[in-house]
Amino acid sequence: MIRWPLALGLLLVALPSLAQVYTYIDAQGNRVFTDQPRPGNAKKVPLPPGNRMPATPSGTAPTTTAGKPPAEPLFRYEMLRLLIPEPDATIRSTAGELIVTATSEPGLQKGHRYRLLLDGKPTGEPGPSPVFALKNIDRGTHHLAVEILDEQARIVERTANQPFHMQRMSLAQKRRVKPCAIADYGQRPECPLADKPEEEKSSILPFF
Repeated sequence: MIRWPLALGLLLVALPSLAQVYTYIDAQGNRVFTDQPRPGNAKKVPLPPGNRMPATPSGTAPTTTAGKPPAEPLFRYEMLRLLIPEPDATIRSTAGELIVTATSEPGLQKGHRYRLLLDGKPTGEPGPSPVFALKNIDRGTHHLAVEILDEQARIVERTANQPFHMQRMSLAQKRRVKPCAIADYGQRPECPLADKPEEEKSSILPFF
């Protein structure tokens, strides 16, 4: 015999649209469930609330959790490198001066800028010129690198660190490399006039 709680469940499944369910005990002592009211000992059965989800209104797309759209990829250069100085070059300069040039392929794009790094630090504000003039660089080994920045100051490309060696020659060193000649005094800073030897006087008397 099917117990009455199971029978009630089956009835609710079979009649999902019923507004009300009634129950009573028949003449044989069995509990009966029906959707028709019955005078006498029939009682209403309290129904649990429905568990149907409301339908999405017509024309309204379901709401989904979407992340932020991915940022567009940055423009990539096929090549970026330093032209001058060459890697591991030795630079001789009394004032520690150096001209650095860079090149890229393709050429610098609109809104992009070059930035030169000396020992990992920017040497100045980024700009469109690939030529950089450096002054007063200390003696010793240093490293250069060049970057390309986009409109949002993001690094698009960057070269590896490239070493060079700065030799700042003193005036005495320059004089030893190229000794002063008579014509150099007054022309070369390391050949002061005070050190200019006296010119030899001719021993031949002028003819009268």
